[in-house]
This record gives sequence, C-alpha cells and structure tokens, in this order.
Amino acid sequence: MRIVGGTRRGLKLAEVGAGDAAAHLRPTSDRVREAIFNLLMNGPYGNPVEGARALDLFAGTGALGLEALSRGAARVAFVDDGTAARALLRANIEKMQAMGATDVWRRDATRMGPNRGPGYSLVFLDPPYGKGLGEPALGSLAEGHWLAPGALIVWEEGTPPLPPEGFTLLDQRRYGDTIITLLKAPA
Repeated sequence: MRIVGGTRRGLKLAEVGAGDAAAHLRPTSDRVREAIFNLLMNGPYGNPVEGARALDLFAGTGALGLEALSRGAARVAFVDDGTAARALLRANIEKMQAMGATDVWRRDATRMGPNRGPGYSLVFLDPPYGKGLGEPALGSLAEGHWLAPGALIVWEEGTPPLPPEGFTLLDQRRYGDTIITLLKAPA
C-alpha cells in the first residue's frame, strides 16, 4: 500500500497484510484509491480536494485521508474506534510527516455527536462491507452538523447504497467488489 499521487506519491504505508478481519481492516486498494481521486480531481466537481477540510470515517489505515493530504487537502480528521486501526493510522501519519495537519479521534462513526467546529467539505466513508453502517454514519454527520453545505461524500461499500433523504447521488461506479458512490450533502 502506497500513496498514489500528489506531493507524497510513492510513499510506502504501514503493512496490513491481507487485512485484519477481527478489526475489520480492509484497506482501499491503490487502484481503487487512484480511481477515486481521478474522479474527484478530473470530474465535474472542480477540485474538491485542494484546501479541503476532510473527514475520514472508519479510517482504518487512513489511506484515503492521507491520499487527500498528499493531493492538497488542508486538514484531515480520522475517525475509527478500533485499536489496531488507530495504531496503523498513527504509524502512517508519522511516515507521511503529517502530524500538524491531522486529528485522530477514537469514536463510533455512527454516533458522532455534535460538531463544535466548522463543517467538513469532503468526507470519506468506508464502513465494513455488509454491516449497514454507512447510512447511520451519514445520519449522524447530518444531525451533528459535521457537513459543510454541499459537502462531497465518497462512500465505499460492497453493494450500491441508497442515498439518504436530502443527499444527491452524483456518481456510482464499480471497481471489482467495491462500489464507489459520490453524494452531495444538502446545501
């Protein structure tokens, strides 16, 4: 696993092996991450990464959020309640030398609570496949005012999710057993 683009392109991240089933670690492959960022940066969305305050839910190794930092995001907050995931995440943040541009929160992504700061304009949502955690996580973000008006959500799932009420489906693509869904939050 490595950073596939931006200023830290080629940086090798901490090894997970085939993933950690007990910790639900299933890192986004380099190929899928590259496809996601090509879609974001070359699609009709302007460049939602440049200068973004990004939120990486079910962060795992942090590969999506760290890729965003490499490609110009201003700050990334990582959320994961798993001990193994947070250890890998911290190791990857150190490898990236991104301690000053990141936050790591031990929190259940489906119960975020109220946000005390500005909303996030870019959200990566990569819950464990098939557990139905994406919908409650998005609901929690909306309820707690975590989303900036019109925020872009990148949702990685094993089956096509249905956008919650008020969210606009922008795009949906399949990469092997992974479905990438782009949503726009209500303005």
